[in-house]
Amino acid sequence: MTTPTYPSSLRTRLMEGVIKRLGLLRRAMTLGVRAAVIDAQGRVFLVRHTYVAGWYLPGGGVERGESFGDALARELLEEGGIALTGAPELRSLHHNRGRDHVAFYVVRDFAEAEPKQPDWEIAEAGFFAPDALPEGATRATRARLAEIFGGAEVSATW
Repeated sequence: MTTPTYPSSLRTRLMEGVIKRLGLLRRAMTLGVRAAVIDAQGRVFLVRHTYVAGWYLPGGGVERGESFGDALARELLEEGGIALTGAPELRSLHHNRGRDHVAFYVVRDFAEAEPKQPDWEIAEAGFFAPDALPEGATRATRARLAEIFGGAEVSATW
């Protein structure tokens, strides 16, 4: 009796299915940070990434060995050229897709060296009035801003 052979892509998919069914492969919980950076005119900073559609609040993943505050400071510098000059306010914690969790901050004390220029990650970035968000602002972005500016109840999910 001969053992059937499968193309490598099919073989890989079959093995992944077996591993998932047996519970041998589990995705670790991920932690993230996002912020509503609000300027003196009450506008909020948003970014549009090169790799996903929509306008988002800036933020990203917390790396191993990094605090939430350090991750927030790093992400704001990377995505917006924004440096924290005071302590951010932890606004809320959210569950997001499966095992992801997001700490959401409000930032009012910051310095912006110069307007963010497009790069490999950020296609566009800028400050927008909460009542005049750009087309394509994500549902989660709108929900978080409604919680801050509109008095909406804070949701447990992102």
